[in-house]
Amino acid sequence: MQKNDEIVGVAEALGTNGEGIVRTDGVTLFVPYLLPGERAKIRVLKLKGSVGYGKALEVFTPAEDRVRPKCEAFFRCGGCQLQHLAYRGQLRFKAALVRDTLEKLAGLHVPVAPCEKSEKPFGYRNKLQLPIGRREGKNVIGFYAERSHRIVPVRSCPIHPDWAEKVIDALYRFMDTCGLDGYDEESGEGLRHIVVREVGKKYLVTLVSTYREIKGIDYFLYLLDGIFREYSFFLNVNTARTNVVFGEEFLLLKGKPEYESSEGGILFEAGPNTFLQVNEKVRERMYARALSLAVSSEEDVVIDCYAGGGLLTAMFAEHCGHAYGIELVPEASACADSLREKNGLTAKMTNLCGRTEELLPPLLQKHPQATVVLDPPRAGLARSVVHTLLAHPVEKLLLISCNPATLARDLGLLTGSLSERDGAIVRGDGAGMYKVTLVQPYDMFPQTKHVETLVMLKRKNS
Repeated sequence: MQKNDEIVGVAEALGTNGEGIVRTDGVTLFVPYLLPGERAKIRVLKLKGSVGYGKALEVFTPAEDRVRPKCEAFFRCGGCQLQHLAYRGQLRFKAALVRDTLEKLAGLHVPVAPCEKSEKPFGYRNKLQLPIGRREGKNVIGFYAERSHRIVPVRSCPIHPDWAEKVIDALYRFMDTCGLDGYDEESGEGLRHIVVREVGKKYLVTLVSTYREIKGIDYFLYLLDGIFREYSFFLNVNTARTNVVFGEEFLLLKGKPEYESSEGGILFEAGPNTFLQVNEKVRERMYARALSLAVSSEEDVVIDCYAGGGLLTAMFAEHCGHAYGIELVPEASACADSLREKNGLTAKMTNLCGRTEELLPPLLQKHPQATVVLDPPRAGLARSVVHTLLAHPVEKLLLISCNPATLARDLGLLTGSLSERDGAIVRGDGAGMYKVTLVQPYDMFPQTKHVETLVMLKRKNS
């Protein structure tokens, strides 16, 4: 088999990125948009040893779960990977993805519950984030293509609410009318991103630019007035030549710096850079389950790490003796402080701004019986945090993860199925401090390869 060969093969399963896996002539080919059981003509695009990548040219026998994608840009845009797969198939794939990743990467053979579905398979996202650029002398607004920095232009996106299409149209009109350019990577100048977050039917709109002053900005506000009843508008200045969306400077040009909403009886505030899960209904169910697992009596102490704006911390504080929230982002930690005051939790909730690896050890020394909850970014737990949890094992530990691979690594180290040797992670003897008692996937991100997972661990000798 060589590059550019055309072969006929049958997909056996789906890979971690939702691509079909075809094994033929001793080579494993990964073929995007091909479903298990489908027989197809495939062009070989790349070969490296016994692994290759291909493109499906023609599907001869479509799978029963194959459906027509709703988005015209689906096969070009890198935002979604599974719109061609019926929703029931997506749920099966995500539960299997978590189970197989834990087995393959960490040697963990634990029961994985069926993936909890999203009430809305489409239109569920409360956050829109789009890069703005230039191509062939024209402005483009859209999503990055898979594994690239090339923007795929879009006018609408079915996983976002209807207001997203109106915002995109307004931004194009504003830029065309006022003669503004999207970001040019060579010059390092221009409008870079548009970010909109919905909080309780109110909206936080942020335009990211390399300029502090933008010609005709009042016209853009006029267009937004026709879309949103109540919104705030920020100009974020970002001149760094990196992939980070926001710069440090937010200029509020209209509205309030934060907006208030409620969940689980807790009033909370969110600003333009506050972390919130993008699927509210799924978040509600996952947080309710986390609460029921973490708190069993009014005397319990809960330490909520990577706490964001403090919503889950406050839910714990409502039902336990005391809850601590640890958060690195100052804006989010300030929102958590405000949330504590609004909900009358001053005596039961403490927010600490800083790194989990630095603030968690003294808290565990003070409260050795505390339940620890961790919701880290995609990179997973810092190794120093894992070391802390092994040195000060708690009775009960909850992990919320959006990345099965880093989840497997962290669980392996905590349970002993993995261990560290000379700085490398290798298979262990299983003699770790914890055992896994629950693995529950949630479909926080329908139509995509991503899955959120709630895991409970208990100390082995408890």
